[in-house]
Amino acid sequence: MIILKMAWRNVWRNSRRSSITIAAMTLALFVELLYAGMVAGLVYGMEEDATAYELGDVQVFSEGYLTKPSLYDAVEDDEAIVSRLREAGFRATGRLYSGGLGAAGELSSGVALVGIDPEGDAATMELHAAIGEGEWLDAADPKGIVIGRGLARTLALGLGDELIVLGQASDGSVANEVYKVRGILMSVAAGLDRGGVLLTEGEFRELMVFPTGSHKIFVRKPVEQPLDLARDEIAALVGARDGVSVKTWKEVSPFLAQYIDSVAGVIVVVYLIVYLAVGILILNAMLMAVFERIREFGVLKAIGYGPGQVLGMMVAEGMLQAVVATALGVTLALPVGWYLQEVGVNVGTLGGMQMAGMTMPPVWNAYYTLETTRVPVIMLFVIVLGAVIYPAVKAAWISPVEAMHHR
Repeated sequence: MIILKMAWRNVWRNSRRSSITIAAMTLALFVELLYAGMVAGLVYGMEEDATAYELGDVQVFSEGYLTKPSLYDAVEDDEAIVSRLREAGFRATGRLYSGGLGAAGELSSGVALVGIDPEGDAATMELHAAIGEGEWLDAADPKGIVIGRGLARTLALGLGDELIVLGQASDGSVANEVYKVRGILMSVAAGLDRGGVLLTEGEFRELMVFPTGSHKIFVRKPVEQPLDLARDEIAALVGARDGVSVKTWKEVSPFLAQYIDSVAGVIVVVYLIVYLAVGILILNAMLMAVFERIREFGVLKAIGYGPGQVLGMMVAEGMLQAVVATALGVTLALPVGWYLQEVGVNVGTLGGMQMAGMTMPPVWNAYYTLETTRVPVIMLFVIVLGAVIYPAVKAAWISPVEAMHHR
């Protein structure tokens, strides 16, 4: 306790220098807290968009479908599997996929046809909430479709316009039909944005002559359940079926998973760069404090203070400044962080920009958790400790005789 009192007194003996040092720590922590929240928001948003719109948490599909998708490779007994998963507490739905050609007027483009159960998909995924214009699919309107924003621009389509779809059905016949656009998606996943045409499940089966099965079953796990454990439980519920795979979204899209991990790793690099500059400032300030107080340290050593006590006092001085800076930095960051998380930053023309197959949302929100805020604070104390050690050791091993002769 005496060491702490002395350290606190020593901090404010040169109030100007201490204030500058604390201000630098505060500014660094303030910037790092905001930066960490924004990067975490970007990572969380990309992961949430990937799982909520297009990938799910876990997928069930036919082996080989990922490497060479085919209309004929489907998971049979899909209704029984979905029912079993829902009874176990998972949200699950099946989707159907095929390719084709879309035409409107004199314009045409390749399209990705997606058959969706409007109610089941809305209860599992979040694609229904990504409608930018118009309405979501409705089983009562089988000829009404939802298309991607990019496809709407390519074919100059608006709400109520007609889209002719051509393809090859599973029996080898020509699949062709005229649909009316009832909804246009916001910019979500790149594939859906460029060429997505969403149809009701019943209309897809009729168009493609595809009476049973699903190409993919998407499963959403409870938030608190680890992804790998969810995959194992789902695999057990699906049971041993020949030619059926159960994989997490990270296994289905490893490039996206690696990209998200690499973005998260950038945070640590920026922490080190900013805190390194602060550490140099702290090192300089503490060395100045040591040289100014060499005689004082000599007196302390002469009256019985050991190297450990002097070392502890110097470290305490640095830590006390870090505590004050942390209190100020967190206090300043709280209202700004709340605003960034709740309101976000309008990114303007960057909205819709593609990154690793995902699109940048028009509003960039921060995302704060205990982990997000804890890491910058811990790293600040680590850097301060590292910067203080050398001056503290130098002060601890000053001999009384050397201190008395110091000028």
